[in-house]
Amino acid sequence: MPMYDYRCPEGHAFERLVPISAGPSQDCPACGAVSAKVPSRVAILGRASAGLSKDQMPQTWKGTHNADREYVGHLRRQWESRQRLEAAYPELAGDQRPVLAHEGRYHGAPLRAGDTDVSSPMPSTGPAGSPAAKPSG
Repeated sequence: MPMYDYRCPEGHAFERLVPISAGPSQDCPACGAVSAKVPSRVAILGRASAGLSKDQMPQTWKGTHNADREYVGHLRRQWESRQRLEAAYPELAGDQRPVLAHEGRYHGAPLRAGDTDVSSPMPSTGPAGSPAAKPSG
């Protein structure tokens, strides 16, 4: 049986489990007046979400709250759910190429294997990986 909301002419509101075959009105338990059905409240219990994509998952130790067990477990369950969704709906799958760089200027759009980033070349390095000295002048 569904639950319906009712309101009487005196302003009393109440809910009642009523068979679908019952009429549109019920007697008010407070005053006995004939009451009419009113629109029910909307219950919002959550939101639909496809979960985080591979690009949105944390990529660093700091991003996992220093490998907090509960958080990492949550991420793992979320990622497994996302993988099942992508297997069922391949159009949701993002770029599957490995991420080469994801911090700094690549924070918003990670550099992936096969990408050519000619818009802003990486700084050249001098001996032992240190930045090359800039000419003064």
